[in-house]
Amino acid sequence: MRLDALAVGATPHAALADARESAVAEDRQASSHVAPPAAERPSRPSRGTGVRPRRPSLGGGIPAQGRELGAQGRQTIRRLLEAGLAEFDERGFQGVRVDDVVRRAKTSHGTFYLYFANKDDLFRTLLRDALKDMESITDEFPVVTSNEGGRAALRKWINSFTDTYAAHATVIRILSQAEIVGEQVYGDGLRLLFRLSEAIAQGMTVATAGQRADQPAENPAQHAELTALACLMMLERINYLMSVDVRLPREEMVDRLSAIIYAAFHTI
Repeated sequence: MRLDALAVGATPHAALADARESAVAEDRQASSHVAPPAAERPSRPSRGTGVRPRRPSLGGGIPAQGRELGAQGRQTIRRLLEAGLAEFDERGFQGVRVDDVVRRAKTSHGTFYLYFANKDDLFRTLLRDALKDMESITDEFPVVTSNEGGRAALRKWINSFTDTYAAHATVIRILSQAEIVGEQVYGDGLRLLFRLSEAIAQGMTVATAGQRADQPAENPAQHAELTALACLMMLERINYLMSVDVRLPREEMVDRLSAIIYAAFHTI
């Protein structure tokens, strides 16, 4: 087991108290250099990281759970999350150490361990944001009718999916590597994948199922779940390629993906 995974449990009470005092002092110092509101910050994200981390990640990791966090505590968590996200993007999950995160965040190990148990805990905290946003996208999948309105609704959703993927691309790429993140973390992503596949199958077939009940051999709902899963994997892989700087025309890819997914369910 890695030493950083044992750090919280092995830290003597006196040393932990010193770390808390150091973190408080650091937060007070940071208060004189508070970052501008999100709307005032540059909107251009770094490659593969997309938008800045958002709630629920600002609650911190395992050591911070159940504690009431002030504004400066949340700001410290934000700095650590942003530093961790940048390190994961540059080095990959296995290449990142807690040393790298605290150096980039310009903070101390003691402060890090007040909010996160180890780098795995930091990653899982970032993952909470990604899963939350992907769950929202899942809930928003439209009923795709067999007309131009249905096509437009599908394209709008694919555009939103692409935005959401870009916002969390680093985390999603790591999540796809089951041998790295572990079974429990990978399982959370897998469950969401199948839930999204079910939403696609339902949204693509519910508007036409009644009309085509007399044509079972050609009814696209007959194998809707498998069709939806295949379309979703295609959608994810295209977004993966765009997230690693493969030069694909974004708007044209959204158009093509919309047309292919629509045709997969409307081929009579």
